Amino acid sequence: MASEHDESGSGPVAAPQDGAAPAAGTPDPKTAAAIAAADAAGPQNGESVRVDSWIWAVRLIKTRSLGATACRGGHVRVNGERVKPAYSLRVGDEVRLRQEGRERVVVVKRLIRKRVGAPVAVQCYIDNSPPPPPREAVAPAGIRDRGAGRPTKRDRREMDRLRGLEGLSSSRRDAGSRP
Repeated sequence: MASEHDESGSGPVAAPQDGAAPAAGTPDPKTAAAIAAADAAGPQNGESVRVDSWIWAVRLIKTRSLGATACRGGHVRVNGERVKPAYSLRVGDEVRLRQEGRERVVVVKRLIRKRVGAPVAVQCYIDNSPPPPPREAVAPAGIRDRGAGRPTKRDRREMDRLRGLEGLSSSRRDAGSRP
């Protein structure tokens, strides 16, 4: 078996064992190739990338149309300002995306246009998001037995109390009794 040498030819390079991850300093060859392809498909000097396209390309959002909708709804902020879907991003911009009750805060490291795999997408931004709440902290929605029918007024109040929405139901009652 031939020994592998590094590019300088100074000595053998240890090849990773089957199933072992490559050394920390060297990226996976497939990931490196994907990064090179993403750079080639990225914007050339002077060109820009739309914010809705970028958040889709780096997999922060599932579809580009959802990205555009989030921008129009005010859920996307760049450097603290609400932006339209066609806003041009630059390297170093801070993007805040609010979705599904969680806020994602990322800093743009690399501009890309085309959607890439998750390992490549992670290298296009620095994630400064707060950690998601633990699953135990999220209260499960009221689950009813199949065939139990619609909840009664009493059942609904109990579910609201469990969810922490007591004040909401009392404000509904107050609004209904006002002239």
